[in-house]
Amino acid sequence: MAQYLISEAATLLGVSSDTVRRWIAADKLSSVTNAHGRQVIEGADLARFAQEMAPAERQATWAGSSARNRAVGLVTEIIADQVMAQVNLQCGPFRFVSLMSREAVEELNLQVGDTAAAVVKATNVIVEVPK
Repeated sequence: MAQYLISEAATLLGVSSDTVRRWIAADKLSSVTNAHGRQVIEGADLARFAQEMAPAERQATWAGSSARNRAVGLVTEIIADQVMAQVNLQCGPFRFVSLMSREAVEELNLQVGDTAAAVVKATNVIVEVPK
């Protein structure tokens, strides 16, 4: 079973190591000591915690959709010509780039600094694991 150091868990959750330590101290997240004497978090516990911590109140404000892969972030850049536009979103540590019509950008009234969601619906999603 996968185990994560506090610093690794913090990176995966998009928070500081101190925040993870506070969650552990408050019994919101469990940890164990590994064979090397280091405090670690079991992968299954971290996954469960990440799901519980998902910002449900922000997700609930979006219109109904069958897509389940949604990342909320900030519009960081819009590059538009006469017909098409490239919209860049920064969603936590992830950057999403969307190509859409200029008309769609105008209809959504998208501007740099706005909150938006990158919604991904695909029949083919590739999953990779670290070496």
